[in-house]
This record gives sequence, C-alpha cells and structure tokens, in this order.
Amino acid sequence: MKKYCSFSLIAVLMSILIASPAFSQSSKELWEKMIDAQGGRKVLEAIKDTTIQGNMELIQMGMKGTLTLCQKEPNLMRMDMEVMGMMISQGFDGEKAWMVNPQTGAVEEMPERAAQDIKKQALGNDSILNPEKYGITYEAKGKEKIQDKEYYVLEQSFADGTKATLYLDPQTYLVFKTKMKTVDFQTGAEIMVDTLFEDYQKFEGIMTARSMTILHDGAEFLKMAFSKITYNTNPDESKFKMAK
Repeated sequence: MKKYCSFSLIAVLMSILIASPAFSQSSKELWEKMIDAQGGRKVLEAIKDTTIQGNMELIQMGMKGTLTLCQKEPNLMRMDMEVMGMMISQGFDGEKAWMVNPQTGAVEEMPERAAQDIKKQALGNDSILNPEKYGITYEAKGKEKIQDKEYYVLEQSFADGTKATLYLDPQTYLVFKTKMKTVDFQTGAEIMVDTLFEDYQKFEGIMTARSMTILHDGAEFLKMAFSKITYNTNPDESKFKMAK
C-alpha cells in the first residue's frame, strides 16, 4: 500500500468549494448560477458540517474499501478509509495537517506540500459564500469541448499561487469535471489529476454527486460511490485533532 495514495482524494473531494470576490461579469453570473444549482445561498449557509460515507476502489492497486469524510465549518476535516483491513486516517484540525501511517500506526504531521493542500481543501461553505476571507480568485475562461459537448471553463487561484480548473455543465451549471496539478508523494513527480463528478442527486436540498472517478495523468486511479450523506450532526471538534 502506498503511504500517500489518498492525498489527491482529499484534494478533489472538496475542490468544488471555491469562489471569488474579483469576478468579471461573466464569471459572477456563472458562479451565482452554480450556487443556485447546488441549492442556493440560504441552503449552503445553513450547512455547518457534512459527513459522507461510501465505497472506494483503488483501480491500479486492485484494492477496495470504505471511506468516511467529515468536514466542519470553517476549516476542519477528517477522512477515515478502511482498505483490506487496513485503516488510514488523516485530517486537518485548523492548525495541523496529520495522518496515521498505515504501515506503523504512528500519527505524523504531513509533509509541507500535502499540508498546504489539505489546509485549502478543509475549507467549507464559508469559502463559497465569503471567498475574500481566503484570498481566492476565480475567472471565466470561455468554453471547452469534451467529447461532443461544450462546457464553461472556470479557473480557481489560491493565495499561494496554486490553480485548478472547473468545467460546468451548460444546462445544469453543476461541476462536470475538475482538473488540477499536484505532487505524487511517493515519487515526488508532478501529476495532473482529473476528477469526474457523476450521478447528481439531491440530499436535503443540496445537489451532490453520488459518484466520482479520479484519473492520474489520464489513467483511472480511484472510483468512489457515496451511499450516505448527512448534514449538521455537530461532531465534537476533538474528532479532528491530531492525536498526541
């Protein structure tokens, strides 16, 4: 089992949660339509925490397992994965990004690049509705054809210079695909991660993708199917802390 195989999973699970105060008119209109498509501002404001449960398959490793992801406003996150009897946990407690080494069982702080990614991706709905707090910018980049369909293209830029690209369905304004560069922490090489969002359904007023497929440099890496999504369970903040 690769020690860092799941870092890109955390990065993509929350990559939809971005916005910008520095909109061009076309960017602002697209973003407002995407917020409306997800359920609207009032619905998103009411969500203080989210828990996602489901199944996962690591395609290239031939492994299957389960996952539970919990995010609490404004910037707490924890993910627990069980793969063939091995438990992998990692998270961000508002200050430190941490992981449980599946090979040793020891709790460790994440390497710097992984920590930067998790810190950004731990942001919740407040980063959608109040992006100016987080130094996030967002720009429309026209359209791009994927197979036989044209999608709106939106570029996300964080304060640290990292970027991601979102592709919005022109009919629904929901995210069809995201694309971003990250680092393979096993090899240290830069890779392109594409995430496809599929089977959107409404959970408590919010449109959510029930399945995702993640590709590394064009090759299928991970498939996820979500069986249960719950909101506002108010998990104790000690759940997200790095154990001593």
